[in-house]
Amino acid sequence: MEEKFYMIASFDFAADAQILKGKLEAEGIPAFMQNENTLNAENPRNAIKLQVYSKDKEKAIEIYNEIRAYAIDDDGNPIACPNCKATKSEAYYERKSLFHKLFPFFEPRKYKCLNCGIITKPG
Repeated sequence: MEEKFYMIASFDFAADAQILKGKLEAEGIPAFMQNENTLNAENPRNAIKLQVYSKDKEKAIEIYNEIRAYAIDDDGNPIACPNCKATKSEAYYERKSLFHKLFPFFEPRKYKCLNCGIITKPG
């Protein structure tokens, strides 16, 4: 029988993916990492994708949302979306230019609201 997969999240670093993978497996949900051994220097957009069986999608998303680290400001307060006021934002980098693909830490930080999807600059 052919199993279908659902991508829960993508990560720039294997260690971040391993944390979620470990939590999912501890809860009895098999998880699989794609591109785990690919060297990110070859393709900076080649993120590590964490997948689960489609039948486990809802429970896996619930677990991920419990442990997910949302963006905070310099004072430790959650970043609020200016559009919907939700406090569920993550750091977002476009990496459109070759320079930012090679040196992503030079790209100005933006935030993507996980509630409405709007992308904003801090400030």
